[in-house]
Amino acid sequence: MSDDTATHIIKAKPLVSDPRIFFAAERTLLAWVRSGLAVMALGLVIDKFGLLLSVLTSSTVNHHQTHQDISHYLGIILILVGTLIVMGAQYNHQAYVLCLPPEDLPKQAIVRLDWFLTFSIATIGVLLTIYLVVA
Repeated sequence: MSDDTATHIIKAKPLVSDPRIFFAAERTLLAWVRSGLAVMALGLVIDKFGLLLSVLTSSTVNHHQTHQDISHYLGIILILVGTLIVMGAQYNHQAYVLCLPPEDLPKQAIVRLDWFLTFSIATIGVLLTIYLVVA
């Protein structure tokens, strides 16, 4: 082959494992879990704040009941929203991890720890909602 007819062969670089991608996805999952927990905690605080307002004020009984009902239902809604945030975060995390190439996935000592975390928190949210509805 002469120099003017030589073709340049481009060699493909081998794929290099980059665990930072997976760990960034883990950090994002944990951030969403924290946000969901914060919304659930806010719901509990709002629910109990209505009870506190009804004890502290000295208005008519109907006025107390209206404020207590509004804060009760708003608290329950926020707890359910927080639970949905946690479950949605797990769904998005799992969908993203399934798209990663196998070389970007680190070997984990405890498999499915992320599922255990999110479903534990979601279960607590559902049980807390049931408790507030029944009580």
